[in-house]
Order: sequence, then structure tokens, then C-alpha cells
Amino acid sequence: MEGNVIGFAMVCVLGMMFIGWGVYAWFSKKPKPMGFWANAEVFEVSDTKKYNRAVSKLFCVFGIVLIVLGIPLLAGQNSAWAMLLVVGVMAESIAAMAVYTLVIERKYKKKGDSN
Repeated sequence: MEGNVIGFAMVCVLGMMFIGWGVYAWFSKKPKPMGFWANAEVFEVSDTKKYNRAVSKLFCVFGIVLIVLGIPLLAGQNSAWAMLLVVGVMAESIAAMAVYTLVIERKYKKKGDSN
């Protein structure tokens, strides 16, 4: 049982990190837009504050859903329910990338920016 709790705790820590990044983006006073993709420059943003708030919501929702997907680990790491975490995280990651690209990027990309 102890391994189950440790696994769930690790998923919770990772989820809390995403929520922390979301809170940081929400309250960011810097005029620099929050990055989404690793090691990539952010496109030129039309409204930095609203863009950061949108990315913040995306990160917070991602973290909360990640923690919820980790709950089946409490039933046991060898349980069939633990596969829900694996499949769920893949689906959640794809959904987050789609929301960022199709909604946030289209809405806040400065017009005339070809990148």
C-alpha cells in the first residue's frame, strides 16, 4: 500500500508544479509572455496580460486533471485502473497542445506575424 501512496504523491507533486506555473503566469507582472513550448520563443503577442491568463488557466486545468488521473494509483500500481493514468495523460497532453495551438495561439498572435 505504501508504494501506491508514493506513486500518487509523485503525481500530485507534478500536478502542483503545473498549478504553480499557472499561478505564476496569472500574477506575472513582467511584460514578457509565458512560454508554453519548451525551448521555443513565444510568438509576438497582441495582449500579453490576457495571453498569460489564458496560458495560466490551461496550466492549472492540466495540473488538476493530472492529479485526478492519478487517483487510480491508490488502488494499486498493478491494477487495471492504473492504465487510466497512462492513457489519460497522453490524451490530456494532446488536448492541451490542441487548445494552445487552435485557441490561444490564434486568439493572441499579433496580426501580420508570419511565424
